[in-house]
Amino acid sequence: MARRLEGKRIALTGPRRAEELGKLVENLGGIPLYRPAQGTVLLNDLDLRNGLVSWVSHPPEWSIFTTGMGIDALFDMAEDMGVAQDLWDILRGSRIAARGYKTANVLKKRQLSPLVRDDDGSTEGLIRGLGEHEFQGKDVILQLHGDPAPRLVTWLEEQGAVCRQLLPYRHIAPPREELDQLLSDLTEGRVDAVTFTSGPQVRFLLEHAADQGKREALMEALQGPVMAVAVGKVTAQGLFEAGVPRVVAPREERMGSMMIELARYYAGEAEPLPGAGKAASDGDEQN
Repeated sequence: MARRLEGKRIALTGPRRAEELGKLVENLGGIPLYRPAQGTVLLNDLDLRNGLVSWVSHPPEWSIFTTGMGIDALFDMAEDMGVAQDLWDILRGSRIAARGYKTANVLKKRQLSPLVRDDDGSTEGLIRGLGEHEFQGKDVILQLHGDPAPRLVTWLEEQGAVCRQLLPYRHIAPPREELDQLLSDLTEGRVDAVTFTSGPQVRFLLEHAADQGKREALMEALQGPVMAVAVGKVTAQGLFEAGVPRVVAPREERMGSMMIELARYYAGEAEPLPGAGKAASDGDEQN
């Protein structure tokens, strides 16, 4: 592919695989700026152990997974506790739902097959799939990622489900000075595009901008000279719900595809997704 990011300055907010993504930006002729908007992912050890005890001692009728990383964290802890086989046996006997292709692939590697899949990689797509089933009085365990998912939990409870939530890991904000640098780069015109690989990155940046009295300036930048780029539909939805009017996002939820799609946008071969401008209602996303 031609060097279609020639001279473009791209802020990379994701802490994972940042150097790999930066090399791709350089190969496409762009200039990567490493501006993490998400801190270290921390395992919540005690909550995870208690959640696994509950899972094994009171098996659910439905197990809903939202991230592959979360499944791996669950089984790693289960191995440490000596209950991995018990957990696997329970999952084989329960109904499984999965959001996202990465989640489904991790389940497949463990010889587990979801009964329900989303149709588009989003929480709404997962809800559409779950809507074909009866949940009145059903016991459900919901594996989340680093943020809660009030929309999904509310929907399950409205259907009459008894919902237990388990967050194997949590996200934290990066140091304040790193958010200061990213915010000033965006509002002062020093970058052409900013990439997001998870919802928490969006949330931490917007919360920091609001704290600094610069949310309006940030939104003006994202509506004008700076293009917001998302790794997939879930992260794009988080940007739309925050009020960002347009987002470049690939069809396939992959970091490399995200940069290729941005290059196609600058080459006039791709259009950004138009946002609906909805108010934020869910802290969900690791996609």
